Amino acid sequence: MALVPYEEGGGWAARQLHSPSATFHFASRTIRLQQDWRRLGVAAVVWDAAVVLCAYLEMEGIDLRDRSVIELGAGTGLLGIVVTLLGTWTVSVSRVLLSPVGARVTITDRAAALEFLESNVQANLPPELRPRAVVKELTWGKDLDNFPPGAFDFVLGADIVYLEETFAELLQTLEHLCSEQTVILLSCRIRYERDLKFLKMLRDRFSVYEVHYDSSKDVHIYKAQRGSCKDDF
Repeated sequence: MALVPYEEGGGWAARQLHSPSATFHFASRTIRLQQDWRRLGVAAVVWDAAVVLCAYLEMEGIDLRDRSVIELGAGTGLLGIVVTLLGTWTVSVSRVLLSPVGARVTITDRAAALEFLESNVQANLPPELRPRAVVKELTWGKDLDNFPPGAFDFVLGADIVYLEETFAELLQTLEHLCSEQTVILLSCRIRYERDLKFLKMLRDRFSVYEVHYDSSKDVHIYKAQRGSCKDDF
């Protein structure tokens, strides 16, 4: 089932993915993540799509304070960690806290990846923010009763579109989680014809358009909402 776009030991990208750790800088913090390709495969390494979406959220200054956010297929937890950090207090030039209201972030993946995911989240969030980030099991199309319908302001996914047999369950999950106001942001690299097939399926149920393209990493970010809504963030 795993997408393996290279041979082990082949080049810089392979070495990065097989490295036991990865370090990033977002939200004025250093984030150090453990990776475990041999045990968990694609779920336990950082993919470019997650990095690009984190950079986009920070660069665009999207206001995540007091928003309810859920990440699908979180893997190492990078995106959920960054969203939790970005959705915290606004600080003035004089370092005075202007708003104590932070984002409420639900970081999800399948059961096999949860222990690994939880360890990365706990290691990279300060104690006062840990209650804001909840790690929870979600197998698309199967655990939906554990999540209130239409309760999220943002639904995020990075490189979760690659297995055609999961497309119907992923769409079912998105429909369950979204209200008319929910913003979906999907970051992905278009590798195969089937990836375009998913975008067509998504457009049958949501208004979808591209909001960012990182040419250096060949990663697209798509925004989707119900109906024809194209509201700003």
